[in-house]
Amino acid sequence: MRWRPLEIAFWLATLLPFVLAPNYLSLASQIAITALFALSLDLILGYAGIVSLGHAAFFGVGAYTAGLIAKHYFAEPLTGLLAAALLAAMVGYATSHIIVRFRHLALIMLTLGLGLLLHEAANSASALTGGADGLQGFRVPSVLGFRFDLYGTTAYAYALAVLFVCFLVARRIIHSPFGLALRGIRENATRMPAIGAPSRAHLRKVYTIAAVIAGIAGAVLTHTTSTVSLEVLSFGRSADVLVILILGGAGRLYGGIVGAIIYMVARDQFSGINPQYWYFWIGLLLVAVVMLLPNGILGGFAKFFPRRS
Repeated sequence: MRWRPLEIAFWLATLLPFVLAPNYLSLASQIAITALFALSLDLILGYAGIVSLGHAAFFGVGAYTAGLIAKHYFAEPLTGLLAAALLAAMVGYATSHIIVRFRHLALIMLTLGLGLLLHEAANSASALTGGADGLQGFRVPSVLGFRFDLYGTTAYAYALAVLFVCFLVARRIIHSPFGLALRGIRENATRMPAIGAPSRAHLRKVYTIAAVIAGIAGAVLTHTTSTVSLEVLSFGRSADVLVILILGGAGRLYGGIVGAIIYMVARDQFSGINPQYWYFWIGLLLVAVVMLLPNGILGGFAKFFPRRS
């Protein structure tokens, strides 16, 4: 549980964009939100072994909850953040009873199906969600008295603060006996009950926690952009966060954060160079990482620098 100097240096480095790249703070806020979303997926994939292709469902639930509260009730973001976390927890806990009954290919198809069902439900309920046009007509002016500006200063500070708080929670979970039990379940879910760790109960808990963090990430996106579209529930978002986790390294806590930084910066640069074929370069990057560093970038770092990792 002790903080290492490299960890402290990493989090201090996240403050550098305020000074060194003030024109890219909007991009930095998107990176922080994506890193938070990847952190939620890492809890269930990297530590519990639950492969999900529909994790964007909880991201979208949080985004739409925060948007509907801001549009119809009040635009104070922290209340919307809590409401988004609560509703995402309810959806996550309800679906976890189905998820924990399946493994491997059936689990992949099941999570994909649940994500697509929720996407189509949001598209059909156009009177509530705006359908294909998205949820519009609201604005979140400030958070704790700090107004959201065009430069993204407040947006990045807000997203970074929420990311750090959720990271502390995830870090505490991973380094607890519960986190150790999750790793045991990932390796052999059948034998873990023999030593007093109920596999399904533990999986339901971590799945709900991951849903909460994903919902919070969606709410932060809504607050910083003042818009919600069906894209927050799309399969593409679920696939992107899975790619991010593969790039950074699943099951390493910082893997999702490092992967989000690399993926988002690469996407920004490649799309600027070639707006039509930038996915080709992302695919090439992914292939290179998988071939050279099969355990992700942090996995490769741990291989070459075992003592520092």
